[in-house]
Amino acid sequence: MSAPIIVTGMTGGTPELGRLNQVIAEAVEEFGLGMGVGSQRIAIEKQETRETFSIARKSAPNAPIIANIGAPQLMKGYGVKEVMDAINMIEADAIAIHLNPAQEVFQPEGEPDYSMDILYKLKDISRSLDVPVIIKETGSGLSMEVVSLFYSNGFKYFDVSGQGGTSWISVEMFRGERKNNWKTESAKLFLDWGNPTAASIIEARISATDAFIIGSGGIRNGLDIAKAIALGADIGGFALPALKAAISGKEALREFFRKTIFEIKAAMFLSGSKSLNDLAKAPLVITGTLREWLESRGISLSTLESVRKRRT
Repeated sequence: MSAPIIVTGMTGGTPELGRLNQVIAEAVEEFGLGMGVGSQRIAIEKQETRETFSIARKSAPNAPIIANIGAPQLMKGYGVKEVMDAINMIEADAIAIHLNPAQEVFQPEGEPDYSMDILYKLKDISRSLDVPVIIKETGSGLSMEVVSLFYSNGFKYFDVSGQGGTSWISVEMFRGERKNNWKTESAKLFLDWGNPTAASIIEARISATDAFIIGSGGIRNGLDIAKAIALGADIGGFALPALKAAISGKEALREFFRKTIFEIKAAMFLSGSKSLNDLAKAPLVITGTLREWLESRGISLSTLESVRKRRT
């Protein structure tokens, strides 16, 4: 990759979404970035939609591409066969298993089954794969407890997807309103639920010092990515801003990527960081809500600095 940027998984399943995957993939290939696709459940269960996902690899033969399956599907019978199908469908370099408990619990038709069986089944499945498994949240952020649990069971790739970006609780709240669902009023109470992205990145890094961490969740520009890397991420990920640009066309997405890369370089230049490794160890000033969060979670700034200094 030529820059620490990945377009995280969000699209696929319909002809229009397939077109967006193609636009994103072509631009990602051109700039030497990475991308993920949206949940491939629909393509596994409806063969006619597969092309809307496979177009990503056809359009980006050299880019790192991440497949995507939801953890709840593992509890509904998915196993090695289905996971391998998702990987092979797009010749993926890794597969993200996304966790969406907050979405499932407020979804009118949700099935919030998140027992430990998911971990054990995923651990068994991962032994049969020849690509990394990325543990990915979907807008509520990964906590120290969750990262530690997966890390202690051999998983070393995480996408924090912290609170601050797209809120799937909000999505389900609005869906519930249209369906006159009884969960709608309760969903309103939880709209700000989750681990904020900055805190989630730090918690993940503290819990898994040598893990590969994607910092995502409300990332909107190159300065956000630079901050994410300084806090502990290896690369930054975003979906919404890339999607908005892609809807306007490939040239708009190109311009967005050019601007984002410039902003990362500007942040590196202004912080005296000659490399991403330097940026990962650049001096930090943490104040306000984030500092209060870390203190309440028992994370001292000296501990954070110790972990940052060991990064390579």
